[in-house]
Amino acid sequence: MPRLARRGLFAAVLALPAAPALAQRGWPQRPVRLVVPYAAGGGTDIFTRALAEGLRPLLGQPVAVENRSGANGIVGSEFVARAEADGSVFLVDTGAFTLNPHVVPNLPFSPQRDFLPIALLSRFPLMMTVANNQPFANVRELVAAARAAPRSIGFGTSDAAISYAGNLFARLAGIEMEEVTYRGAAPMLNDLIAGHLPVGWNSTVAALPHLQAGRLRAFGVTTAQRSALVPDVPTLQEAGVPGYEFAGWYGMVAPARLEPAIAQAMWAAVRQALQDPAIRPRLLAVGADLQPLGPEEFAALIAAEDARWREARRDGLLGRQP
Repeated sequence: MPRLARRGLFAAVLALPAAPALAQRGWPQRPVRLVVPYAAGGGTDIFTRALAEGLRPLLGQPVAVENRSGANGIVGSEFVARAEADGSVFLVDTGAFTLNPHVVPNLPFSPQRDFLPIALLSRFPLMMTVANNQPFANVRELVAAARAAPRSIGFGTSDAAISYAGNLFARLAGIEMEEVTYRGAAPMLNDLIAGHLPVGWNSTVAALPHLQAGRLRAFGVTTAQRSALVPDVPTLQEAGVPGYEFAGWYGMVAPARLEPAIAQAMWAAVRQALQDPAIRPRLLAVGADLQPLGPEEFAALIAAEDARWREARRDGLLGRQP
């Protein structure tokens, strides 16, 4: 990496006491791994691979995406929590990162104790998608079918936050559906497309290419306003479920013992990568909002999310435990 470009990367951390020594050491001195705790091909994976592409020229090292799926994102998260805190391993996760402690007994790590926040990368709407072979044409028909035959219609989820989205829908609609959990969005989408699964909950990042190709149908988005990407798709409130509102997010964290100066340097690189004209349009086109937050703001969001899920757990608003 050219010396001037490297100087630019560290401009954001020059005010920190450790920054001059860090710049002399030239972080990173080894390849960087971005761990995605879900299967390849899902929304988190798609987003992270685009981000890695933008980070490579900025960091001057290979940036690899490593999928470590399992247990609702817990397998990959635990791997990063226990990894060496040298700036070579980071986790890119969804809102399930803050939800898991409230739905999984004996979680082997603490999101707030064992990780250092780096950046909120993006928020995005979730989407209710339906297989083409299903007889219902809209949310109202789906709800009627579910009321007529409780627990006869399955819905797929791939992490705890998406599980919450699906269970919140069933609760607010006053119906009983059968949750089917997957190790990632890609295998769930495969079953939806093949017609083996009636309904799935996905990020727009994962679902949009299949909607555009006509392989799936969209019944509603989870946010209070329609998505500009799919303006013809109603919100779930408009579709007949009053009070429904939920959004997902992607964030980056690192092992807790990481030097704060490295965290700031990675945040500076992330912010620059998300402005890359070769990367940004691709992410915007699949529903990412790309309004990132730095370490301190992201830490505050994580704390607020933790409080939100604690309250939801207390009030019985979380779905079944994975």
